[in-house]
Amino acid sequence: MNAGDAVEPMAADTAEAREGLGGQYLSFTLGGEVYGADILKVREIKGWEEVRPLPDMPDYLKGVLDLRGVIVPIVDLRMRFHLAECEYTPTTVTIVFSVESGGRQHVVGAVVDGVSDVLDVAPGDARISPEIGAGVSACYIKGMVTLDDRMVILLDVDKLLDPREMGLPESLQ
Repeated sequence: MNAGDAVEPMAADTAEAREGLGGQYLSFTLGGEVYGADILKVREIKGWEEVRPLPDMPDYLKGVLDLRGVIVPIVDLRMRFHLAECEYTPTTVTIVFSVESGGRQHVVGAVVDGVSDVLDVAPGDARISPEIGAGVSACYIKGMVTLDDRMVILLDVDKLLDPREMGLPESLQ
């Protein structure tokens, strides 16, 4: 690193920063790890069903689904996180999220291995995640919390499923 190189500051793990991580999270599994997403971002949970594939899209974009007249892009989070692919099973589900991007609300579905339960995270219990070189980019992680001897990674679905960042065409945004 050179003296003139800019360094992105890491979020301080302060009591004030942790307070903002409190709330309810829908927990789900991917590759044996447990993740959580703000329950207020979840529109519905659906069993896996085939989607209409689209040409020339990123590998993690499985296709689109017609959800009561709304065309919903479906993202395979295993592929988005660069995890090993696996066959979809009866426990594989699609979580349909309402995400905010560019001042607009978007509906995006995420395929996960399975849904666990709703977690109550007390204000101050979660920790700001350290900067690590894991499969999930740190910018998508809000924090981490340990509940019942299991580590749960709390995701920022607005950033993770941002249609602009994923390179979705305007028609799917």
